[in-house]
Formats: sequence, structure tokens, C-alpha cells
Amino acid sequence: METAVKEAAVAVPEKPGKPILMRVGIGLFALGMLAVTAVFVLFAAGLENLPVWLSAAAGVITPLGLALGLIALIREARRKS
Repeated sequence: METAVKEAAVAVPEKPGKPILMRVGIGLFALGMLAVTAVFVLFAAGLENLPVWLSAAAGVITPLGLALGLIALIREARRKS
């Protein structure tokens, strides 16, 4: 019985996962969007002097994550062609 289970597990091909560059891009984009949301919430709460690192994270990390995601998509599309 155990042999049949092991053979069935081996016979199923693994799904190819997302490339590491895509995962990094998605993570950076999500982190940047959290920073953008924090900037908007803090500004709406009446705070005017926000930390520079928060504004920099909102302005740099979000487009960096988007760019990495797009680069990963282009590389994957070229590889399939």
C-alpha cells in the first residue's frame, strides 16, 4: 500500500513556481503600498512632519517592486517564446 502512494506522489509533476525575481517584486510592491497607506493615514490624522524614511519608502520601494515584477514578466514571456 505504501509503495502505491509513493509511486503516485512521484508520478505527479511539480508545478513551476513563480520566479524569485517576481516574488521579490511582489513583496517590495506590497511593502511600498503599505508605506503609501501609512503616509495617507498619518496625513489624514493631522500629522504634517512625517518621517523621511517613510516617505522615501513610499516613493521608492513601490515603483521598484513594480519594475522588478515587470522585468520578471518580460523575462518569462521571452523564455516561453
